[in-house]
Amino acid sequence: MKYLLRKLALYVFIAWAAITLNFLVPRLMPGDPVGLLVNKLHGNIDPQAIAALRKAFGLTDKPIISQYGDYLVNLAHGDLGLSISNYPVPVSQIVAGALPWTLGLVGLTTVISFFVGTGIGIWLAWRRGSWTDGIVPAMTFFSAIPYFWLALILVLIFGVTLGLVPISDAYDTTFQPGLNGPFIGSVLQHAILPAVTIILASFAGWALGMRNMMVTTLGEDYVSLAEAKGLRQRTVMVRYAARNAILPSITSFALSLGAVVGGSILTEVIFNYPGVGYTLFLAVQSQDFPLMQGEFLIISLTVILANLLADIVYIFLDPRTRSDN
Repeated sequence: MKYLLRKLALYVFIAWAAITLNFLVPRLMPGDPVGLLVNKLHGNIDPQAIAALRKAFGLTDKPIISQYGDYLVNLAHGDLGLSISNYPVPVSQIVAGALPWTLGLVGLTTVISFFVGTGIGIWLAWRRGSWTDGIVPAMTFFSAIPYFWLALILVLIFGVTLGLVPISDAYDTTFQPGLNGPFIGSVLQHAILPAVTIILASFAGWALGMRNMMVTTLGEDYVSLAEAKGLRQRTVMVRYAARNAILPSITSFALSLGAVVGGSILTEVIFNYPGVGYTLFLAVQSQDFPLMQGEFLIISLTVILANLLADIVYIFLDPRTRSDN
């Protein structure tokens, strides 16, 4: 329990630091969102309109401490400010619209690739010294392929040459979004190529990492003792070897889940998939600082939450962490 409380206190502090940096960085940069809008309009804007825009973007002459207090209050109400490129749409509304697409595509495929890769890694390690060792070079090949290159190859072969699947967007815009068969079918069809890209580009890394850790764990004394007791091979493989070998992968998996909210930017950009990563890419292109600030905050908090969940899982997988010493 003390271990969990210490971790919880640490992550609360880290979250506060991330929120504070997210507040300070835009205010330490030269210029402001209103100045950017005025420049885009070549200065052709009324001074009263400029004052109204400054108020809308929360730009005041208050002391920095007072501004920080207002920022925390707005943040508690889910107010992340207004987007420049989509003015006057709130940043929270844009992020909320992009988040489900990223969680549905990148989140699900990350989980699938982790479990598939980890399962293959366990099997390869348990069958080490047999014909399965010939699969390892193929895994190394897949893990070495540049991410964007694999996506472009799949687009060229299955999208452009064969025309089997769509190569851009999340669904056919001729369908009405909603819980209906044609729309759901279109979403699934458009997700095939990006999903396959993410799984192929990442599962081999999970498999190789798990195999290497598993091979090391299989040489430990407690595994030899379990085998000497005559326990079933499945029990030794899963409860003794794999349970301990998977601990480092849990940390990497937590980081991957945290990065899910940031989206797989390359994949979303290549396929024009309207997730958080693609939205962030457009925000950078249009110099939409409020939107970038809001997305960076959401990504940071998600990474922190994912690591906290990983530490909680550690408590159940590794009894040593339950010690109050």
